[in-house]
Amino acid sequence: MKYNVYGVGNALVDIQARVSDDVLLKLDFAKGIMTLVDEPTQQRVLQGLPTSGINRCAGGSAANTVIGIAQFGGKAAFAGKIATDEIGEFFIKDMRKLGIAIEVPPTSGGQSGSCVVLITEDAQRTMLTNLAVASTLSPADINEDEIRQSEWIYVEGYLFTGESTKAAAYRAIEIAKKYGVKVALTVSDPFLINLVGNEFWDLIRGPVDLLFCNLEEARSLTKQHDPVDCAQLIHQHATAVALTLGPDGSLLVQGNQLIPIEGVSVKAIDTTGAGDMYAGALLYGITNGLSWKQAGHLASHAAARVVGQLGARLQNTFSAADIAELLK
Repeated sequence: MKYNVYGVGNALVDIQARVSDDVLLKLDFAKGIMTLVDEPTQQRVLQGLPTSGINRCAGGSAANTVIGIAQFGGKAAFAGKIATDEIGEFFIKDMRKLGIAIEVPPTSGGQSGSCVVLITEDAQRTMLTNLAVASTLSPADINEDEIRQSEWIYVEGYLFTGESTKAAAYRAIEIAKKYGVKVALTVSDPFLINLVGNEFWDLIRGPVDLLFCNLEEARSLTKQHDPVDCAQLIHQHATAVALTLGPDGSLLVQGNQLIPIEGVSVKAIDTTGAGDMYAGALLYGITNGLSWKQAGHLASHAAARVVGQLGARLQNTFSAADIAELLK
């Protein structure tokens, strides 16, 4: 196979800034969740932030996951829509620098998508997302040949908020099933359950082979409270489940086997991308000869390392020796 994973998601440039709770309160956005905003709102927020300490990088949920796969040495491709502007050029260069194939033609008009990530002292991230042309990703942008040469596709739940992006997600899943490529879906955010929960269940009962979710999302999906009950109920329909529990680790269910994965103690600085990196490390592991338990162990450590730093990608990557030591 040419690729371990073909990711489909919103192509966004993440603009990260540390702020106080007082600043966040004045901005009047719900803390710890993603809010869709227009460009003027996003610019107003940015203009009120100090110019120092702001970082930017290619991002978006599925993009962060395939970046994680690439940082571990895996092979990945990504489908996301950008414009022919400075932000779009930055996104493509940043992804290709990591060895990620991205061949979706940019659109000649409009603005590339971006996400302002406001990080408070308690490590919570509040995301203000302007999708811009990312929301125009369509079925025509999905590359059948690249999916055919992949072991898995990875689809982010945020795509299901727009008709065009939803159609692109369904097209990718359709192609994957045509060629026997496995399908992973991430729920992405608890607010999506209220919007498209029924569609997620149709996918879980149908083409999805592996569902990624956190505990809040799992509880919203299943109406259960206990993590094990949530995971097992989802597993009645999906072949595999990866349910993250924050500092308490995660639960994997695969082949009717419940696999608890330990949490890793870390001083949390920024939770941005922790779930995305967990998914990237797990998918890297199961496509590169690791058992599900070993892959979960690696994913737990990778997510903890991301939480202990600023930004959604690994600043210090795992070497082959690091991975071997973790798996002893």
